[in-house]
Order: sequence, then structure tokens, then C-alpha cells
Amino acid sequence: MTGKITAVTAADMPTLQQVSRATFTDTFGAANTPEDLAKYLDKTYNQPQLLQELQQPTTTFDFISLNGVVAGYLKLNWGGTQSEKRGDQRLEIERIYILPEFKRQGLGQQLYQRAVAKATDLGLAAIWLGVWENNFAAQKFYQAMGFKEVGDHVFHLGTESQRDLILEKTLV
Repeated sequence: MTGKITAVTAADMPTLQQVSRATFTDTFGAANTPEDLAKYLDKTYNQPQLLQELQQPTTTFDFISLNGVVAGYLKLNWGGTQSEKRGDQRLEIERIYILPEFKRQGLGQQLYQRAVAKATDLGLAAIWLGVWENNFAAQKFYQAMGFKEVGDHVFHLGTESQRDLILEKTLV
């Protein structure tokens, strides 16, 4: 199915917050304590925080919708807003999240293509992302897209420290 991709605006904050919290919980909720998950969601996905991120000139958010219903979203960073200092020639896919009822319909692939198009428009050489070491489905998806493991970093979720693999794909 082909989704409709639209830029997220400040007026979309309630929807962005709702979809962010739902997709993160779907992906990581079972592997974390309710207390750690709640702390993380409250810190990371509150509307003022999301609005601050949206207002950065080197960050974009896009929704993907099917039949007028938001199915997921994409968050990209480049330059100084990358979550790791990976250089000015790289674009970070910080988040590709799809709501459970919309998974396996090719929407993640469409958001990935949006990221490639943005990196190409910006003249960047590579795309990178962090993926939880235990999120095997996501790792398989990114490996199929040509990403290679180039390192790792620690991801803090509440009181837990978790390991993310850093994956990268050269574009030029």
C-alpha cells in the first residue's frame, strides 16, 4: 500500500505525541519495567520537548497516513542535531515508527525512501541510525536496505542502560 507522507507541523503535536508514545510502547514496552517506560515516555514524548525538536532547522518529522489515518512517523536529524556526533556528511534516521495495525504494509520502506531523498537533497554521503541490539526485526529491515554495523552506543531508558547498534549506509 502507498501511504501519504506529510510534514508534521506545530499544530500536529497532540497526534505526534500520541503516535510516538504508542509506537515506542509497542516496540519496547514488554522489555522494560512500567516505571522505566513511563519515565522515558514522559521525558521524551511530552509536547514541549517534541515542539522544541520540531523547531530545529536540521530536524524534520513526517507522518505517513493510510486513508487519512496516521499510521506512523519519521524523524530525521543532520548537522548538530544528530544524537551522536557522526559528522556533517551524515543524516540520522532517529525514528521510523509504525503503529502495530499498519505494520508489514511497506510503510517503513516508504519512510526510509523519504530519508534517502532528504539525504540526497542535502548532498550528504551517508545515512546512519541506532537500533536496539534486541530489536531483530528492525535490524533485519535495515540490513535488507544495505546498512552495515559500524559501532554501538548506550541508550538510557529510565534506570536501564541498553546497547544500540550503530548502522550506516553510504549513499555516494
